[in-house]
Amino acid sequence: MANDWVEAMRAGDFARAWAINDRDLAVLAYPPKHTGPRHLQRIWRGEPLTDRHVLVRCYHGLGDTLQFLRFMQPLRDLARSVTVWCQAGLLPLVERTTGVDRALALHEGTPETDFEVDIEIMEVPHALKVGREQVEMPAPYLTLPARSTPVSVDGEVLAVGLVWEVGQWDKRRAIAPAMLRHLAVPGVALHSLQRDAPAEDLIRIGACDISTPDIPTLGHLLCQLDLAICVDTMVAHLAGALGCEAWVLLHADCDWRWPSSGCRSLWYPSLRLFRQKAAGDWGAVISEVAEALPGRANCSKGWSHKYRQAGTTAALADSNWAGRAL
Repeated sequence: MANDWVEAMRAGDFARAWAINDRDLAVLAYPPKHTGPRHLQRIWRGEPLTDRHVLVRCYHGLGDTLQFLRFMQPLRDLARSVTVWCQAGLLPLVERTTGVDRALALHEGTPETDFEVDIEIMEVPHALKVGREQVEMPAPYLTLPARSTPVSVDGEVLAVGLVWEVGQWDKRRAIAPAMLRHLAVPGVALHSLQRDAPAEDLIRIGACDISTPDIPTLGHLLCQLDLAICVDTMVAHLAGALGCEAWVLLHADCDWRWPSSGCRSLWYPSLRLFRQKAAGDWGAVISEVAEALPGRANCSKGWSHKYRQAGTTAALADSNWAGRAL
């Protein structure tokens, strides 16, 4: 059953995926559970959310939350109110998301709010029975908070941000830093967005460090960069949600949210996908990216700026700056 669901999601056959989810819900015999470890709580049982006070829990990854925030307005169109209980680092983005009445920082225990139904954010599209037209909503659908100090990167050459691993928990999504030196092509300036990257790795790659632990600041950086190149991590979702251009490097058995073939994503039109053809072979992926980079670098800077203006200016609507700071 799980494999059928993954295949349906990868193919964009959402009606089939939701039908599989419906069958799963139908066999749940135990009553709703509101206590214990969050990953064992399963509260929503398939009932309509119309005119209900809904609590949306975000207990999966940061990228999952960013991806599914697009459904808060469709949810709010049905519900009486929507409260999102999310990771603390995402609060500045979540509280500015259309459809969200209130945002609270996730913690152990129970949220400090009244609600009638409790649903995990990744269950929301199933509850709404969304179709491709809602999945393919235009970006940006996130709004960045204003910054008192503008973030800027050098605008003389193509500014490319890099993220090459997600941490120790998934080695399949980790690329040896030494391989990235092949991306140092003429007309490109490499910038590291990788948190806590050792200085020797940055030297090996030829990248300067502009990383930050602050997610809104990271969003501003992505809007200033011409391109991000990253493994499947939160940065890819943030770039896509802001309408920023990113090339995402996928391992052979990639996650369900990415298609089985092709270089484009239904979820994020501004992303281009590069994938392993053989498990563990990042060399071929990096070679493909390195071959594509000169052509991208030769595109006019005006095109890149125009692309972002069409997509991300709205995301910066409440900010006191817009465009590239040179």
